[in-house]
Amino acid sequence: MIARTPRKPGPGFFESESGMSDSTNSIPPATPAAIRAVRIHAVDYRAAQDAADVCAMLDLYARDPMGGGEALDTDVLGRLCGDLAARADAFSFLAYVDTPHSLAVGLINCFEGYSTFKARPLLNIHDIVVHPDYRGAGVGQALLGAAHDVARARGCCKLTLEVLSGNAVAMRSYVRFEFANYQLDPAAGQAVLMQKWL
Repeated sequence: MIARTPRKPGPGFFESESGMSDSTNSIPPATPAAIRAVRIHAVDYRAAQDAADVCAMLDLYARDPMGGGEALDTDVLGRLCGDLAARADAFSFLAYVDTPHSLAVGLINCFEGYSTFKARPLLNIHDIVVHPDYRGAGVGQALLGAAHDVARARGCCKLTLEVLSGNAVAMRSYVRFEFANYQLDPAAGQAVLMQKWL
């Protein structure tokens, strides 16, 4: 069973837990015992070990074909957690296994937004990554559950995320968690994510 302790966000919500990972390198393959030991940890962006694990997991994601296939710039990694710590709308969780040391095997980064149609906050899942050796072991579902708990506690009307249409594994995971394509009137089609770099 994956351990996840829901906690209501507020002062001290991102208190650090001891025994965090030294690195995400040399991660042993998932085993039934390791899967049972997965635990979800609310990130304190100002804690050195949390920041190191966030950066390592996000860089792993960026290097994956579904993340663009390129390492993140060192400047980005150097600024990332300090920037996130300064934002009241940012929330992240790390997934750890103890084998026997605590190793980060998953990450979810979220930002609170606002639904003008509902006049309520919403929570956008901006990044979610699971180490390749632990995919299919329930780590992603546990991270989504942590985001769901934060959204409920903050009175959000919905969770949102973006996913590449060719990422079939992620799509199945999100559908399992009851995400659906965004549409209003089916005749008008489904929403499409667009961007313009500045």
